[in-house]
Amino acid sequence: MIYDVIIIGGGAAGMSAALYASRGGMKTLLLEKLSCGGQAVKTYEVDNYPGFYNNPTGLELSGAIEAHAKKFGAEFVSETVKSITDATGLIKTVNTRKNSYRTKTIIFATGATPKKLEIPGEDELQGSGVSYCATCDGAFFKDKDVVVIGGGNTACEDALYLARFCKNVYILNRSKNFKAQKVILDKVLNTPNITIYKDMIAQRFEGKTTLERVYAKNVVTSERGFINASGVLIAIGITPDSSLAKSIGVKTCERGFIQTDMYLKTNIDGIYAAGDVRVSPLRQIITAAADGATCATQAINYVNGK
Repeated sequence: MIYDVIIIGGGAAGMSAALYASRGGMKTLLLEKLSCGGQAVKTYEVDNYPGFYNNPTGLELSGAIEAHAKKFGAEFVSETVKSITDATGLIKTVNTRKNSYRTKTIIFATGATPKKLEIPGEDELQGSGVSYCATCDGAFFKDKDVVVIGGGNTACEDALYLARFCKNVYILNRSKNFKAQKVILDKVLNTPNITIYKDMIAQRFEGKTTLERVYAKNVVTSERGFINASGVLIAIGITPDSSLAKSIGVKTCERGFIQTDMYLKTNIDGIYAAGDVRVSPLRQIITAAADGATCATQAINYVNGK
């Protein structure tokens, strides 16, 4: 059997692509190595997705998109893609550990993973106080002090979420300026149990079996000190999961994000990219979903020879 479209990755971008492709009459397969939802499932509350004014959790919204795609006949399979052969041919082959699937087009929706600080204690205490997902691990720090590292939307949203049930939340931002949107930063500034430390970087994490303190340094004054904390949430950016795409010659930018044209086509005919893995000025659930729709539409046009 030859699929019209194979989508690699089951986040908002991948599932939206599956929805639009299958709804457009394409024989569609989505391959996801874990469970569907991507980064969205880590979001405690989604309050900016049009039409969902009841603020669903990321898991709820992802489940709704998945169900919608399956309604139109998209196939979802839990397998890890290991390689792609004949990428430049009319029929491309996507290989997993168990199977090989043939397809006319491929959509990369492989997403991205959180960046690490690469400082002492980070790996040793990961899962024991060091976390990259506030909604996943925040409950462990109820009524305790926590540190959030970063100055973007994710860091500030994490801080606001944790402030609901943590005793104190401390934000360490390496500069005086924040990248977070003003509306989000204003909420942070008006939350009594959130304290901001500017020009500060974390240097190491310490604790015998679980995190006990975060050592930090002021990058302007070189002053050093520590914060007693039971948890630290690291929110300093993401790294694209583009290694598979690069292995077949798909072009990426200097940071590793897949380069596409305005139609989200890569440099290889019949191959597209959507969501966090591609070069984009904004990475939100709604932009990922829009990318998926665009990719699927272009894949349909490609298959139909338009």
